[in-house]
Amino acid sequence: MNSIGQDSEFHALLRYSAVIGSDPALVQGAGGNVSLKRDGVLWVKASGTWLARAGTDDIMVPVALDPLLAAIDADDATAMEEAGRFVRGAENPSGLRPSIETTMHALLPHPVVVHVHCVETIAWSCRADAESALAPLLAGLGWCFVPYVRPGAPLTRDIRARLRPGTDVLVLGNHGLVVGGSTTADAAALVAEVGHRLRRVPRVAPSPGDLPQLDGYRPAEDAHTHGTATDPRALAVARRGSLYPDHVIFLGRGIAEPPTRDAMMLVVPGRGVLLRQDASSGAIALARCLADVTARLDPDEPLRVLTEAEESELLGWGAEQYRKSLDRR
Repeated sequence: MNSIGQDSEFHALLRYSAVIGSDPALVQGAGGNVSLKRDGVLWVKASGTWLARAGTDDIMVPVALDPLLAAIDADDATAMEEAGRFVRGAENPSGLRPSIETTMHALLPHPVVVHVHCVETIAWSCRADAESALAPLLAGLGWCFVPYVRPGAPLTRDIRARLRPGTDVLVLGNHGLVVGGSTTADAAALVAEVGHRLRRVPRVAPSPGDLPQLDGYRPAEDAHTHGTATDPRALAVARRGSLYPDHVIFLGRGIAEPPTRDAMMLVVPGRGVLLRQDASSGAIALARCLADVTARLDPDEPLRVLTEAEESELLGWGAEQYRKSLDRR
């Protein structure tokens, strides 16, 4: 990594990445991403890598910042979808592909940018009235709300349209939280502050009951995961549809209940959750995430779920298929 290997801020960001990547309330599986801008280079998390492994794995990719920003200014959709063309190959010996949200990191002017799938933020951002509901909670912060669109070029365009000087907190509808800071410590403080302000006390779900024996499936090992099925209000929320992109990518559309037999996750009302025997680590993490988010929501709230068209857009997107293939490995 040449000189970046001696950069104290780079190492601070890696240490913080490992911390948040190990916290299922902030990051699930290969979700979330971080970046550092240094000397015209955007060091951004590689697609499909895990922040939790930042201390041991090579997870950061160097991207030439100015050409990428020029492509964004020119509204070059192809470049915004394929940031890999701007990778500095000599400093990327592992041949990693930059995050599908690289252009979002480039667009924010902050030296450090952190994007997490914070369950507190997701719970608020899934509301149909999210922007107005968040206003009193985030008062005093430089924040803006960006309604859901697919990551990549569409999201970059919408962020660019809403970004104003002094904005360092983005709440992405049906998606998560993005913060920018001068240092990793600044960004970490903002993540903690927003999480504190948006804190919703989760319901305690009843314990799982006896689950049916189905070939190819096994009960979820994480006790929290069963809450989607054993908490009636959580189940009612989950039945409304897909709440955020990574659910669709790793678990499929919405939830499946018996007798559906080809789903990654089966929800048995009142009894618990079954996962396919070949469920990837990412799928297991997202099954837990669903329970964590739905435990913070009520079916009487005005919720906004992803449409069938939005689900299909994600499932047919090559960038997400690449990320999913890495998770299966």
